[in-house]
Amino acid sequence: MKEVKFSILGEPKAKGRPRFSKRGNFVTTYTPQETQNYEAFIKLCYVNAANGIKFEDAVEAEINCVFGIPKSVPKKKRQEMMDGKIPCMKKPDTDNIAKSVLDSINTIAYEDDKQVVKLIVTKMYGETPRVDVTIRDIEVV
Repeated sequence: MKEVKFSILGEPKAKGRPRFSKRGNFVTTYTPQETQNYEAFIKLCYVNAANGIKFEDAVEAEINCVFGIPKSVPKKKRQEMMDGKIPCMKKPDTDNIAKSVLDSINTIAYEDDKQVVKLIVTKMYGETPRVDVTIRDIEVV
């Protein structure tokens, strides 16, 4: 069974919405620079961890989003956040984070993200903000 695990350090980010610009009679779309930079960083993280692995069949993806806790939070509440007693409901939405990650590694980890047939995305608080990603083959029975 093939499996690749990697981490994307920093606060989890969503995929930015496409922007439109009009020049004369032409309307063009473009991806915001911040989104392009984040997606390039995700690709780099995958390539460094994958050792050339590219999935050819159905895969499952597990994405764990760890959000930093603001320094202004009292110690008691901080511990409750760390223990999962206070759920993380910060923006961005889980589906937008997943889109950012899966679109970034499209054609690098797998030929097309249609191969992702199972997806688990969680949000939690932690000391080190990051996104932990695991991609693995689906075992066909």
